[in-house]
Amino acid sequence: MRIIIESHIPFIKGIAEAAGHRVEYLEPDEFTPERVKDADALIVRTRTKCDAKLLDGSKVKQIATATIGTDHIDLEYCRRNGIMVHNAPGCNAPAVAQYVLSAIARLKPQCKCLGIVGVGHVGSIVERWARANGLNVMLCDPPRAAAEGPEKFVSLDEIARQCDVITFHVPLDQTTRHMINDRLLNSAAPDALIINASRGPVADTQALLRCPQTLAIDCWEGEPEINLDLLRKAEIATPHIAGYSLEGKQRATAMAIHSILPDVNLTIPPVADEPSLSQIAKSYNPFDDTKELKENPSSFELLRNNYDYRPEPISE
Repeated sequence: MRIIIESHIPFIKGIAEAAGHRVEYLEPDEFTPERVKDADALIVRTRTKCDAKLLDGSKVKQIATATIGTDHIDLEYCRRNGIMVHNAPGCNAPAVAQYVLSAIARLKPQCKCLGIVGVGHVGSIVERWARANGLNVMLCDPPRAAAEGPEKFVSLDEIARQCDVITFHVPLDQTTRHMINDRLLNSAAPDALIINASRGPVADTQALLRCPQTLAIDCWEGEPEINLDLLRKAEIATPHIAGYSLEGKQRATAMAIHSILPDVNLTIPPVADEPSLSQIAKSYNPFDDTKELKENPSSFELLRNNYDYRPEPISE
């Protein structure tokens, strides 16, 4: 099998080769129709757009992304053309939970009510760790409410009215684009903390610039060309690295490799059970990454690609 792998995926070099496959490593901007046309499989991250422009006329039959999200892949095109798509659900969920709760510990330590919008792999761990630390939690997840019943879920409007921290963990689609907008922010308390660690376009940049709330932003519209006024405004501002833990990257790589090469088994690190808020805050300080980005906004992609993966918290 001929496999082309995005060169910034960590812990991956040598694995497929050792299993007898031909491998080529490319930078994201080196993924061109000419380079991929004879590949059987691609292993990518979010910076590689997999669509008709890249894939038409190629031999590619499998794409694995070492990420949770798949909005960089044209899933309908792949379905029509018999290309299997694999992602890595939950791989970085503990790291994002670490980011969210570290932000809360620093910006809203007296949080009385945490609203979680999107209760999938990430939101579920945020919920579990938050409840273990005594936080009152409200959940908003319309797809889950429709499938499971509305009893444990509330509306986004209710979260806006009642929660002093609101964190977003939704995929990007037509229902979630600009979910963080003027209407939501006008309904929320002026001193609330808004956290976006999902996808940049989930938030309307202009609405964020107008709002009085405190902001913690990891995902940006238009990244890596981010809005500098919003960068200056956000209390926590990081280069899309909320999920960049050592263990999360190991999980993602293992899941991506295994989806393409099922006979290759790699160890997947376990998830901490219920770390304390103090342990989470001690394990990661988002102000360090904020300082670097604010001092070097043009280096967004460089900071992201060369990030020193942090360890996840452990239970005390």
